[in-house]
Amino acid sequence: MTLTYRTATVDGLKVFYRTAGDPKHPAVLLLHGFPTSSHMFRDLIPALADRYYVVAPDLPGFGFTDAPDRKSFKYSFEHLADLIDRFAEALKLNRYAIYVFDYGAPVGFRLALRHPERITAIISQNGNAYLEGLSEGWNPIQTYWKDPPRRKTARLFAHFSRRKRRSGNTPMA
Repeated sequence: MTLTYRTATVDGLKVFYRTAGDPKHPAVLLLHGFPTSSHMFRDLIPALADRYYVVAPDLPGFGFTDAPDRKSFKYSFEHLADLIDRFAEALKLNRYAIYVFDYGAPVGFRLALRHPERITAIISQNGNAYLEGLSEGWNPIQTYWKDPPRRKTARLFAHFSRRKRRSGNTPMA
């Protein structure tokens, strides 16, 4: 199995992706979650590559994919689905299974709704399809999505820092 690292340009954006397996085999599109990248699939890709053509992109703002300024790029699940849809088309993925995790779920589910004829299977790991499914621990992040002033950004990023946090001081339940 040879794992390769590539980029594709989609709508002027450099999208990094990992791929392995024979393109003649059934395709699997791996969509990562927050705050990860395609690197989260480093052990899964080789496990699938003998039977499948595996493609794992980094979503915009994650990993090695471009992170355009939010003034010029709308970071919404709808827009991410638009971009990944065109990414799949650029790679000529006409039929594929999707493996969705966390943030990758609302992107992948949108792809499935748009093109059910392309989707051969859906594998979901911790994939939420609706806002009501988010726990109260997501409230600070949802507030940030709506209004990301710098002071809130610092508090949010502190949650993901390597520094030890005091018990009970994490926004995620």
